[in-house]
Amino acid sequence: MITLDKITKKLGARILFEDVGVTFNPERRYGLTGPNGSGKSTLLKIMMGADDATSGTVSLPKKTGFLKQNISEFINLKLVDVVLMGNSRLWAAMQEQNRLYEEEMTDAVGMSLAKLEEIIAEEDGYTADVEAETLLSGMGIPDESFQKTMGQVPLDHQFRVMLCQAIFGKPEALLLDEPTNHLDLDSIRWLETFLHEYEGTLIVVSHDRHFLNTVCTDIADIDYETVIIYPGNYDTMIAAKSQMRERTESDNKSKDKKVAQLKEFVARFGAGTRASQVQSRIREIEKLQPGDLKKSNIQRPYIKFTDPAPSGQIAFKVTGISKAYDHPVIRDLSLEIHRGDKIGVIGNNGRGKTTLLKMLAGIVAPDFGTVLPGHNMTLGYFPQNHGDMVDKKMPINLVSWLKTQKSSVHEQDIRSALGKLLFSGDEALKEISKLSGGETARLILASLIINSYNTLVLDEPNNHLDLEAVSALGWGLKQFPGTVIVASHDRDLISSVATKIISIEERRIIVFDGGLDEFFAQKA
Repeated sequence: MITLDKITKKLGARILFEDVGVTFNPERRYGLTGPNGSGKSTLLKIMMGADDATSGTVSLPKKTGFLKQNISEFINLKLVDVVLMGNSRLWAAMQEQNRLYEEEMTDAVGMSLAKLEEIIAEEDGYTADVEAETLLSGMGIPDESFQKTMGQVPLDHQFRVMLCQAIFGKPEALLLDEPTNHLDLDSIRWLETFLHEYEGTLIVVSHDRHFLNTVCTDIADIDYETVIIYPGNYDTMIAAKSQMRERTESDNKSKDKKVAQLKEFVARFGAGTRASQVQSRIREIEKLQPGDLKKSNIQRPYIKFTDPAPSGQIAFKVTGISKAYDHPVIRDLSLEIHRGDKIGVIGNNGRGKTTLLKMLAGIVAPDFGTVLPGHNMTLGYFPQNHGDMVDKKMPINLVSWLKTQKSSVHEQDIRSALGKLLFSGDEALKEISKLSGGETARLILASLIINSYNTLVLDEPNNHLDLEAVSALGWGLKQFPGTVIVASHDRDLISSVATKIISIEERRIIVFDGGLDEFFAQKA
């Protein structure tokens, strides 16, 4: 059980949440939601003890697993050892046991070793290595990496090891901040299964809508400067929240109408002989005054790509392309991408999704084969690394940067696009050096909108976007009449957009004519 008692967090004059009192129960899996900047990660850090609340207290079980972000502290340790450190009591006992074995054996040392043996047995220490390796394997870490140091494996594998550390040792509670980042679809599905079987208290922050819908039994939503618990998954919460808001607004309108009628009566008879009736209505007016309706912090951008001049029937003709770095990533791929195709590119990390998209975008040349763009094809590219497109060292604001992307565009059209992407008023004049990851992603989307491309190639566009923005992006891509090729680990985005799948697998590339759910069903 995790209990928050009167937790308040202020950032300057801004209140993230105030006097939050909530209990998270065992055998429940809570998704902690709210738009970017609402305080999700801040609240999780307060629970972890990594940040201080302005006021209030947090009560945690003794054995709580945290998804830590300080990878550099573990860079010289073996992967298995990093996982074992998730059980601090067991790890401390094992380290002390190893130290004592190097000393001269005395009665005191023998007694200490016996006590340590009890602790190791209580913490299932004699099967700990096997449990740690099982977790690593489930996360897609190859067996030959288990004894390597963190610095010897790719960055995405390092993040997976930290996730294994959090869930190791049967913690009574788990606090996970964006656990699906750096995970491929197979690893996400494994994690979903693991968390379904987890019997403790889970609190998870994620921008993966499908993950929240699959895993969560409840949603803890940060809004109206507090935390509100909704039973059910994310989609259930959105429906309930909308209904509650509409009901409150309707009640307030009814009260306004009734108050107006009562005020009219008071105005007509206030100076007459019906004084008692007038006083009665004045008291009723006081009771009926509608309460202040706090503004919700949910903001959903409106993403609609401009209808472009169409390309020819064939958007891309790909013939026998191959690409290798220190190992082959794309081998002898041939396909045609037709105008209006909506293609989802999936596959484990390191298999070549980004390489394929860069070859289609003309950023990387294939070692062999050709990529021929179709007649009248105009291409907009969304890079996985935002820095490839937005140089934050440039001393310019959002409006000026968008003019560098299309010099002929009118400022009114730029501001319209920015407003739809939640940069309203003076926000449009914000310096690009001060943008967050989510804001940078929305700026790149604004540039794609104003350029009216007929073909969009997007590499993990959902990274850094909140759930509402990802949902809006999915709607926009689905409505777009042109061609879309999008690589993502976000299954909700791929499921809502893609009518074809390119799956890059270990020894082959599958081109499937159908959606993601159909693909998984056939593969199963």
